[in-house]
Amino acid sequence: MDIAFRIPKPAAVEVRDLQVQLGGTPVLRGVNLRIEAGRMVALIGPNGSGKTTLLRCLLGLQVPHSGSVRLLQEGPPNPSLLRRIGYVPQRLQLDPSFMLTVREFLAIRRPVTATWFWRPSRQIDEQLHSAVAEMDVTRLLDRPVAGLSGGQLQRVLICSSLLNEPELLLLDEPTAGVDTPGEADFYELIAEVHRRRGLTVVLVSHDLSMVYRHASRVYALNGVICCEGAPEEVMNAESLKQAYGIHFTPYHHHHHHPHSHGGHGH
Repeated sequence: MDIAFRIPKPAAVEVRDLQVQLGGTPVLRGVNLRIEAGRMVALIGPNGSGKTTLLRCLLGLQVPHSGSVRLLQEGPPNPSLLRRIGYVPQRLQLDPSFMLTVREFLAIRRPVTATWFWRPSRQIDEQLHSAVAEMDVTRLLDRPVAGLSGGQLQRVLICSSLLNEPELLLLDEPTAGVDTPGEADFYELIAEVHRRRGLTVVLVSHDLSMVYRHASRVYALNGVICCEGAPEEVMNAESLKQAYGIHFTPYHHHHHHPHSHGGHGH
């Protein structure tokens, strides 16, 4: 009898028994995680549950006490691997006196245009064109980065993260600082980038309705991975209670935005 089974895709991210302590407090207590290449997955969990710490481990910014990280089937984070990874931080605090325009800020991120100040802006625009058009930031190119709204700045940061054609894109709360009406468009844009480029997207998010709509797999983290699976498997009262350690309203994917202001993170 033939048994149909799905051959798992290669892993873009493999994490084994990852343990991290910050200031003597265990933040990650043995995280195991395998993210298939080409998926758009979400990492959810209360504040202080270790989501940003986990991303920092993937980027080589945080050295774990024990355990291992393997990226794009190559090995632990290193400079050549990190060139294949895009990263959008939670919030970029810019000094109002930061004078670069969006064009200059993006040009610095491109190795090819690193000598941008010698080049005419037309040449730079050709280098930046596809990501700029994709993220709809053409009209912002001459604006100072420090004068952008939260939503505009996040678009520019995502644009910047796409310039080197990454295979893996890590987004830490990408809609922090974006007004609520703009939030849905924003996730739509990220989903569109994922569809068009076929890259692996790991999204840290508090917005469970957006996670439900766009992620193909969800990992609930609270020091360890409490549960993982398709959104409809993970986004139920029992799993969320396990992850958030508090009573959580059962999740319905209509126009309901449960937010955790989670107390039990560390």
